[in-house]
Parts: sequence; structure tokens; C-alpha cells
Amino acid sequence: MKADRLLIDCHVATMVKGPVPYGAIQNAALVVADGRIAWVGPRADLPAVEAAETQGLDGRWITPGLIDCHTHLVFGGDRAAEFEQRLGGATYEEIARAGGGIVSSVRATRAASEDDLFASAMTRLAGLKATGVTTVEIKSGYGLDLETELKMLRVARRIGREGGVRVRTSYLGLHAVPPEYRDDRAAYVDLAIEDILPAAHAEGLIDAVDAYCEPIAFSTAEVSRLFDKARALGLPVKLHADQLSNGGGAALAARYEALSADHIEHATEQGVAAMAAAGVVAVLLPGAYLMLRETQPPPIDLLRRHGVRMAVATDCNPGTSPVASMTAALNLACVQFRLTPEEALAGATREAARALGFSDEVGILEIGKAADLAIWDISGPAELGYWLGKPLLHKRFCLVN
Repeated sequence: MKADRLLIDCHVATMVKGPVPYGAIQNAALVVADGRIAWVGPRADLPAVEAAETQGLDGRWITPGLIDCHTHLVFGGDRAAEFEQRLGGATYEEIARAGGGIVSSVRATRAASEDDLFASAMTRLAGLKATGVTTVEIKSGYGLDLETELKMLRVARRIGREGGVRVRTSYLGLHAVPPEYRDDRAAYVDLAIEDILPAAHAEGLIDAVDAYCEPIAFSTAEVSRLFDKARALGLPVKLHADQLSNGGGAALAARYEALSADHIEHATEQGVAAMAAAGVVAVLLPGAYLMLRETQPPPIDLLRRHGVRMAVATDCNPGTSPVASMTAALNLACVQFRLTPEEALAGATREAARALGFSDEVGILEIGKAADLAIWDISGPAELGYWLGKPLLHKRFCLVN
């Protein structure tokens, strides 16, 4: 077997689902050829390999490169001042009435150039990469007009070309009603669905379509219109669902066979059962739960009981989840939501890939998959959900580097 790289003296958490926790292989070897996994297994079973490079890892662990399947990585400015105001007692509604909240992010994003947005997003991406991320989903939604939504999505595509990570993009036009349409909401919904979405799709900027379904955001009827348009364009959908209230988002996501329903703190058993039947992944976002000081966690026991797959992501955004560490998200998912460390790591690998419709390429370590790898200075995979803030990554490999 000819290969580019042979990794030995290591242990591998393949994250292949099965009877062995983490799909672990002790005393393993892994062979990379043409950017793909050519062989992985016990070193004792390693076939003859002629490798351009052989690297001993001194007993370190290899996992699939981590996947952050829900981020708002591209935006202008920040909202640190609002964070201080909230800690001082101001409510989100008071801040929004004074011109803050998402409106301030929209204003800053519209004012920023593509180069500015790229540069600021790369600083946040650096935190994700330092915690093992090799694939990241990036949403639009802070433009809320044709020019800026396209600008955000172009920046996301540029990150995929130049940032050393794989990028999947999501169009989030139904994120909020922009200020100029405050008195004509229907006109904005028409614009987002009939003008911006087709334009972004025609430019090849969209991998999926997302929406924020809440009483304070958009109704199930409005989101259904968007999803019907996405379906007509051949695009998969995903949904911010049931975060702040039970608005029927989980059931709506199931009806459209969405890739994922994200947040879902207030999802009911009926909604969870519908997600299970439709194969919708639940994306858990513990950073937002922490920052908003929520008290109702997602219905983890129901998700387990019905066999719903659970992914974990940072929800990196300027307002409700300024989190740029994937391992921090794993720790918070374990501590706040009581996921096991294995469930959390599966949520940032195998299940996150499923939540992006990307399972054929990444998420587990098996022959034929992309050789996107994270190599860790740990004694076992549970440490990835155990430490909060400790640097654990030794090295990452990503096919697009």
C-alpha cells in the first residue's frame, strides 16, 4: 500500500457507532493517501505500507476532526457593551428598544466590507480550530437585505477556500425583521423568500436554508413558505426551533424532513417523536443556554428514549453565545445537559456531520472518509468533555489545508 502519511504509536476514537465506546482502537495505526483514510485499525494488523511520511504520536489519541454544525461566525462589531448592560440589570427588550440587540449587529454587518468581515471571522475561527474543528457551518442572517446577505455568504465561502476548514453555509434570511420593514413585515418576508434566497442560490452560495421560528421571530406559516421555496430549489432545510417557547418548531422541522432542529429546549414529546420518525437531528447549543441563563434544558431523556440523534455546537454569535471553543461546548453539554462524554463527542463528530448532510465525507474515521483528524494530548476521549479551557489539541489535519 502506497500512502502519504502513516500514523503509529497512537489510539484512535473512530466514533463509529457500535458496542465499543467511542469506537476506540487501542494501539492503533492510521494510513492517509490522497487526503483520505486508506486504512485504520490495530497496529498489529497493519498491512505493508510504503509511506512518504511516518509519524509516531507517543501514545496520543486521534479523533475525527470536530464539526461545529451551528455558528453565526460572520458578523460585524460585537455586543460586549450590551453584555455589561444586561449584567447591570437591563433587559434584552430595553436594550433592543434603545437600538441594540440584533439591530446593532445588522447595522455593523451592513457597514463592514467583505474584507473586514473575513478578518473578524478568522479571529473567531482561530478559537474553533485551536479546539480541533475542521468543519464549520456558517449562517447568514445579520444582513437582512439582498446586498449584505450575499456579502455574508460570500465571506463564508471565502473562509472555506482560505481558512483551512470545510465550510457549509446556511441562508438565514428569516432571522429577524430589519428596522426598515418594521411596519411592513409581510414585505420583508416576501423579499427574503422571493428575492434574496433565489439570488444566493443562483450564485452557488447556499448549502441549506435556515429560519428562526419563535413568537418573537417568525411564525410556522412564514417558515413554511420559506421551506417550500427551498424545497423547490432543491435545498435542504434546518430550523431554530422551540428555544424560548413551544412554538411547534420541532414538529415543523419533522414535517419538512429537516436536517436538524436546533435549540429545542421547549420541544414536547410529540415534537420529539416526530423528529425521530423523520430522522431530524437535535442540535444542542449549551453556550446560548448558559449566556441567557435559561432554566429549562432540552428534553434529553425524551431524545434518548425516542432515539433522536444529538449534535452539539457552539452557536458562536455576538449576542447570545460568544463561544469560540468547541471543547468548551462539549464540557457545557455534559455539565448543563447531562450528556455523557461519549454522547457529547459523538455530537461534535458523527451526529454533527449528519446535521449538515455531510456524513458521506466526515464525522467518523473509516476507510474512504476524508482524513480530517484531531490529535489530542489526552489519556482518553472522556477528557474532551472534562476539561474547560485546558489546551488539549496537539495537531489537526484537514484535507482542505
